[in-house]
Amino acid sequence: MVEAPDIPLLLDPSHPLGEPFRSAIQDRITTFLEEQESRLSELQPEVGTLVDLAARLLAGGKRLRPAFCAWGYVAAAGLGPVRDQTDATEPLLTAAASLELLHGSALVHDDVMDGSDTRRGALSAHRELEGRHLADGRLGDPETFGRAGAILLGDLLVMWSVEMLERAGLPAASVPGALAIAQSMRTEVTCGQYLDVAAQSLALGSDPDAELLAANRVVEYKSARYTVYRPAQLGAVIGGGSSTLLDALAAYGSPLGRAFQFRDDLLGVFGDPELTGKPVGDDLREGKRTVLIAAAMARTDDSGRRLLSDRLGDPALDAAGVAALQQVIVDSGAHEAVESMIATYYDEAVAALAGPEISPAGRQGLTTLAAAAVHRSA
Repeated sequence: MVEAPDIPLLLDPSHPLGEPFRSAIQDRITTFLEEQESRLSELQPEVGTLVDLAARLLAGGKRLRPAFCAWGYVAAAGLGPVRDQTDATEPLLTAAASLELLHGSALVHDDVMDGSDTRRGALSAHRELEGRHLADGRLGDPETFGRAGAILLGDLLVMWSVEMLERAGLPAASVPGALAIAQSMRTEVTCGQYLDVAAQSLALGSDPDAELLAANRVVEYKSARYTVYRPAQLGAVIGGGSSTLLDALAAYGSPLGRAFQFRDDLLGVFGDPELTGKPVGDDLREGKRTVLIAAAMARTDDSGRRLLSDRLGDPALDAAGVAALQQVIVDSGAHEAVESMIATYYDEAVAALAGPEISPAGRQGLTTLAAAAVHRSA
């Protein structure tokens, strides 16, 4: 007798970012974008360009936010019928996939604000549109066209993320709570983004302690709540989770989201471009006021502060300049301090999962996801 082959589980607590889950999220994104393109047929070919850019942007990524949503659901409801891909999983998967559209919007807008040339190893949306303007011989300034088009693409992705969630077919009892959490998430990340913009406009090094506090506020609202805290709570509400569970997921999500962002900050300065998809030291050229930079300013000597003040945010920063700033960060002890913060926040997040309100499978999946979020090279 021939045994049936093992079918990979859609939701496997030992592999919460496994291929079956990531493929399921991608399938729903692809289907949604195809539906939108069909609905907008009378606006082609121009609007087709935006759909194509959205599809390219959303074809990759870690899928962390959908995963935190899915395992927040499991934390509330257990694996049960969502262990395998059945009709019962459809509302959850669609809701989780909607978070990727919101994330795509944030990435497009972030690249415009930072003037980034690349995203995930390809041209950023505004640079792609700028290039198409030039190739088509259009009138006007290509850079202005690219920037305007990318802003509109980001706006469109926000609207589509709302639409996708509202059409997910969630259990009626969960709809008010789910929509409220999603709205909080959209508001928090947008305000967090403004906090970031405001922080960039302040003189560097004038008040290192205040700069460190401001950088931490940005991390909480632009990253922690947006990446872990709210996605996990969204899934929990869909799964019928209690207020006690939502509080536990907040205690998990805030420190883990901070640790996730701090890892991003380190990779933005010291990461391998082959893995990160961005040039080495790109965050230094963009002048990002991260906790890493704030810690370096607070810890280095006068010479180091002058170098950071003079060279941080220089778009022409060459390899030697990047290396010099990297050395200041390392010598100041900021690199080591941020690594220590990552470890501390990671431990705090995992400890928050100990309560009985979290299902065993949810605890395992969320613990595995925590490791994936912070122990990474891309």
